[in-house]
Amino acid sequence: MDIKELARIDFNLLLALQVLLEERSVSKAAQRLNITQPAMSKTLSRLRVTFDDPLFTRSSRSIQPTPRALELAQDLQDILGGISRLVGGNEFDPKGFAGEFTIALSEYIGATLLPTLVQALHRQAPRLSIRTITRVENQLEHLASGQLDFAIHIRRGHYGQEFTVEPLGSSPPAILVREQHPLTQGEITWERLAKYPLINLYISDLDKAEIAQTTETYLRARDPDQAEFETSHLLTALEVLKNTDYFLRGPEFVTRNRAATDGIVALPLPTGSEYSLDYVMVRHARTANSAVHNWLWQEILTVIKGQSSRIRVPGQSAA
Repeated sequence: MDIKELARIDFNLLLALQVLLEERSVSKAAQRLNITQPAMSKTLSRLRVTFDDPLFTRSSRSIQPTPRALELAQDLQDILGGISRLVGGNEFDPKGFAGEFTIALSEYIGATLLPTLVQALHRQAPRLSIRTITRVENQLEHLASGQLDFAIHIRRGHYGQEFTVEPLGSSPPAILVREQHPLTQGEITWERLAKYPLINLYISDLDKAEIAQTTETYLRARDPDQAEFETSHLLTALEVLKNTDYFLRGPEFVTRNRAATDGIVALPLPTGSEYSLDYVMVRHARTANSAVHNWLWQEILTVIKGQSSRIRVPGQSAA
């Protein structure tokens, strides 16, 4: 790109040329540009010098473009339209958009949200790509740096003013076990839970979320030599659940994905352990004026809220 050559161009001349091509009249073009007819004639003279061509010739009632002017017209509208979109923004067309967006979310949420979301997005924006990350610490920093576009996670205690935080709904945590697990019979207590091995599923930034500590009784009753299984892969955890007496603490809504959770049930936490996991979607102010970010944000919210924001656990009413 020749910056010096571009600096010599008066882009108002290009606008004037576009209006002349549309009006085919110096006087009408002057009216549209809110200038005098002599000023418009002077502008046409400058255009002729710039392009080294008469550009227009006079006829009985109008001016007619030369072949050179018609050649310029093919690109001129696109160039001016591009400048207009660059300066003032434009209405977003999802079908014509091609690009990738990165979203941080846990596998719990992904297993429930993504099948419906990807289907909806592919129908409306077939060239838009979604990349999800389940293991990413310091999500707010990544949102600010542009490494993430959105994050969906358990609400934490504090967000800076530069973040937009949209509540998605609440879910009481549940005990996930296989359908024939002994815990499906009788009252659930921390002492009973302590007799069974636990699956720990890794969730990014969980330490930064405000979650009530309700498992002290369980930890006191638990045999320190009790087996434990830790993984960051939800499907692996679910397969272990289906074939063992392990249990997993997590949101009940994951059982909505019946293909992945067939044979697994959600049980309520022991009495006295009432609290909710509050989920939010977060974005940084740097994306506030991005038409595609605003569109995608609304599409995700529509899908999530269409799936119901309140989750029921057997034995508990929706919050």
